[in-house]
Amino acid sequence: MSKSRQSLGRWGESVAARYLQSHDYQILERNARTPYGEIDIVATQLSVVYQEGDVLSPVTIFIEVKTRMTTAFGFPEESITMRKQTHMFAAAESYIQEHPELGNDWRIDVIAIQCHGSKKKHSLKHFENVIT
Repeated sequence: MSKSRQSLGRWGESVAARYLQSHDYQILERNARTPYGEIDIVATQLSVVYQEGDVLSPVTIFIEVKTRMTTAFGFPEESITMRKQTHMFAAAESYIQEHPELGNDWRIDVIAIQCHGSKKKHSLKHFENVIT
């Protein structure tokens, strides 16, 4: 991967992290490595909890961030292929197994960032629970 693509990816992940924090998410880890690939952002959603009997537990969210400067190859979210979804699911399962303290309530989200001429002008779409 070229340095400019890495730079764009890091920038997009920072934008996504700020967005998540402003929407009551707590970032647990960024660029988490698993045997099945890297997870861009691992977070919990502070305002959403599921009740299991008398125990309340936060949801763990695994977020894939896709950032594009142009739409020449499609929108960012269109790059999530079935193969990528399989890797994302396996990476999330692996992470949960390595961190049993997080519980069993989790989901996978995608944040797509599309730049419009420059990084200063961009749009962000948050797709929740993309893999069921």
